[in-house]
Amino acid sequence: MRPLLSVIVLLIAAAAVPAAAAPDGQVTWGVHISLAPTWFDPAETPGIVTPFMVLYGLHDAMLKALPGNPLAPALAESWTVSPDGLTYEFVLRRGVKFHNGEPVTAEDVKFSFERYRGSANKTLKERIAAVETPDPGRVRFRLKQPWPDFVMFYSTATGAGWIVPKNYVEKVGDEGFKKAPIGAGPYRFVSFTPGVELVMEAVEGYWRKTPSVKRLVLRVIPDPTTRYAALKSGEIDVTYWMTASLGEDLRRTLGLTLRPVVSSVMQWVAFVDQWDSKSPWHDRRVRLATNLAIDRQAINQAETLGHSLLTNSIIPNTFDFFWAPPPPQYDRARAKKLLAEAGYPNGLDAGDYTVDAAAVAIGEPVVNSLQAAGIRVKLRPLERAAFQKGYADKKYRNLVHSGSAAFGNAATRIEAFIASGGAYVYGSYPDIDGLFREQGTELDKKRREATLHRIQQLIHDKAMVAPIVQVGLMSGYGPRVEEPGLGLITGYSFSAPYEDVRLKGK
Repeated sequence: MRPLLSVIVLLIAAAAVPAAAAPDGQVTWGVHISLAPTWFDPAETPGIVTPFMVLYGLHDAMLKALPGNPLAPALAESWTVSPDGLTYEFVLRRGVKFHNGEPVTAEDVKFSFERYRGSANKTLKERIAAVETPDPGRVRFRLKQPWPDFVMFYSTATGAGWIVPKNYVEKVGDEGFKKAPIGAGPYRFVSFTPGVELVMEAVEGYWRKTPSVKRLVLRVIPDPTTRYAALKSGEIDVTYWMTASLGEDLRRTLGLTLRPVVSSVMQWVAFVDQWDSKSPWHDRRVRLATNLAIDRQAINQAETLGHSLLTNSIIPNTFDFFWAPPPPQYDRARAKKLLAEAGYPNGLDAGDYTVDAAAVAIGEPVVNSLQAAGIRVKLRPLERAAFQKGYADKKYRNLVHSGSAAFGNAATRIEAFIASGGAYVYGSYPDIDGLFREQGTELDKKRREATLHRIQQLIHDKAMVAPIVQVGLMSGYGPRVEEPGLGLITGYSFSAPYEDVRLKGK
């Protein structure tokens, strides 16, 4: 009788615990860029944050940034590193399945790494001697030499550790996968209408938690005024990238909430022709003049209500190995003097200033600052996917309004934008390249930090770039939303994790 009574007690106790509520309702985002199908495939992840807007819904990674942990276990429940730093072994979380019901296995992890062709793929693959799958629940990466940033590059700074189903991809092919992606994330793909919206639906039983909201819609509304009107009318529930004037109005509007987030979005002017001896940008004085001509404080106040951080770096101040440079200066008179010393007493016809259309709100006042100092440039906005492709293909000249909000540390940011071979690197300097190679195998953290600090100091001394701001993103949400997911992950620009998003009363 005693065992029977125990079973009865357990059954009564289980019945007394309320079942988790099924996902319900819909949250619609107004996104500031046109969604690209290439972002549905982790293999093509560029060195920017935008694709993670989709990846955090449809897909899952071995490790990823989560609230309170920038390198949290996800599909991998644990990992170990050998004492010599040459072997990394990951143990997969049991029972996790892709949206088509197939289990996530070590073979899928190996396949996803081998087909990865996005940002830093060369850096990753050149350093890996072998990827082994001793059993379906374990993956082992063997490195050719110690690389302290392997986990950072593999997990959050790139899309290499975001896992896709091997059997399905081989069946439908790369293009078929982008048309109907299958992942292991908290939401499954429902539909995509180019230029209009992406629709995702909750996956019950997702390993971290079952999402609260049943359906997520990412609606493309590039114009900020139109996005704000849609928020006020209730057509959308969350809007990204508010302008200052709209943010002020939103802050005063009953039922709407402004939530500024100091992100890891760094924006800067890239001098892509500085290695061309025939270009004016080859002269450090011209690059210094550009730095001095930018009125960052005015841009910060006018465009982000003072929520951005003024910076003299391309690396967020929250990243490991960040070196704090001298504060940026605004001195138009000195900028003009430097131009005159460089042979341009009447200013400089500087050609195109190419910018992602979504960053025009900051790019345009930068152009105005440059014009006022005699650096005459023409604003050339491009849609984001086209801008990134042209940038990576090294097609631009003169000035490029560059930026990144990718996860990582100082080394990952330098790899993508400064060191030789990086995805957006048009040229490099031997002293910086040598130091970058040196730090890449240094296991002593303090020595490595000193080397990375020296690299950042050289970037500053050479005036390789003209930093603008660390962007304080102004997003807002409407009265139906209890938790929009904004700012839950430190430095992340968008809503995430999506399974933490909640509607009021849910």
